[in-house]
Amino acid sequence: MVDAHRTFVIVGGGLAGAKAAETLRAERFTGRVILICDERDHPYERPALSKGFLTGDGDRGSLFVHEPAWYARAHIELHLGQPAVRLDRAAKAVILGDGTRIHYDRLLLATGAEPRRLDIPGTDLAGVHHLRRLAHAERLRGVLATLGRENGQLVIAGAGWIGLEVAAAARGYGAEVTVVEPEPTPLHGVLGPEIGALFTEIHRDHGVRFHFGARLTEIVGQDGLVLAARTSDGEEHPAHDVLAAIGAAPRTALAEAAGLETADPRHGGGVVVDAALRTSDPDIFAAGDVAAADHPMLDTRLRVEHWANALNGGPAAARAMLGQDVSYDRVPYFFSDQYDVGMEYSGYAPPGSYDEVICRGDVGKREFIAFWTRDGRVLAGMNVNVWEVTGSIQRLIRSGARPDPAVEFTRGRQDQR
Repeated sequence: MVDAHRTFVIVGGGLAGAKAAETLRAERFTGRVILICDERDHPYERPALSKGFLTGDGDRGSLFVHEPAWYARAHIELHLGQPAVRLDRAAKAVILGDGTRIHYDRLLLATGAEPRRLDIPGTDLAGVHHLRRLAHAERLRGVLATLGRENGQLVIAGAGWIGLEVAAAARGYGAEVTVVEPEPTPLHGVLGPEIGALFTEIHRDHGVRFHFGARLTEIVGQDGLVLAARTSDGEEHPAHDVLAAIGAAPRTALAEAAGLETADPRHGGGVVVDAALRTSDPDIFAAGDVAAADHPMLDTRLRVEHWANALNGGPAAARAMLGQDVSYDRVPYFFSDQYDVGMEYSGYAPPGSYDEVICRGDVGKREFIAFWTRDGRVLAGMNVNVWEVTGSIQRLIRSGARPDPAVEFTRGRQDQR
């Protein structure tokens, strides 16, 4: 039985928003819960969009956080296909695109992120793609299958996680793939050059061509179709399709227009929240990709775009909205699957923050664990084709100790996937 004495509104229909709604009910909140989503699909999980769903190994139904009927059973009011266009903080209201005003007592912003766009000539051509939403993945899956049948050429701008996972999927279909990346290795800003070089080898072994040290400057077309992609060093790559995989930007427009504090875009941007995921307005919270959180353990402000942050951040924000004592200090975690290589990464060790990378296992066979360390302390760890060790890696990171990972590392039983 739902009463109307309090109304909690969630803006954003991704994993963070759906898990927050679920948690409110699990914590026996009896007020109204309203979930606003600008997509027409029910909330779904995004990792498979560049992995199993894109390769054809997963079906559409497996993506959804809950079956559609669950929301009615849980008395979650859904507004699908309805964007929130404005926040009226004085009146504590969310205004939708059709003019509907929805009152809130507490509000959660889980608006996520959106793909960064290529600011070059030719991006209006039919064969230029982004990957963020289910509709993007459905379209791209068909494109990759066609490229594979016709020995077509795909150029990918960006060698981050999305770019590499799509490259792996495209090669699985048989498409020819060229990846253009301004840094000297893939994932340079995440894993650094040492492990980034490994991903170069993995993809080259599967026939992917890399063009490092350059950016796309123009997409050339004819009759609305892509013909080639030109780079900043004067080269031209034949292409039938181009994927822009140059990162994502947090969707902060609502927060900014409402006067909430946001982080400097040069440092990742996002809506500034404290350790309880509360914004500069005590009745508004933020979670998932859009939240730039004060991380108690890492002692830094951090915006994390990965699945685990949405999975855990949404529930944490929901509990904070209920007045519970929350300190969101999860160790950052993400995973990736490319060809026959699966990996999990825990921690935070951007280039410049560590002084050594220690590998234990067989790097040649791609069965190993890498540790990023500073003064002997483990900042991050990545297990490659080695499983059930995430818990142990995260305990090393949390301990703040200076162990020898070769001696003191033990296998655990936790796998977050």
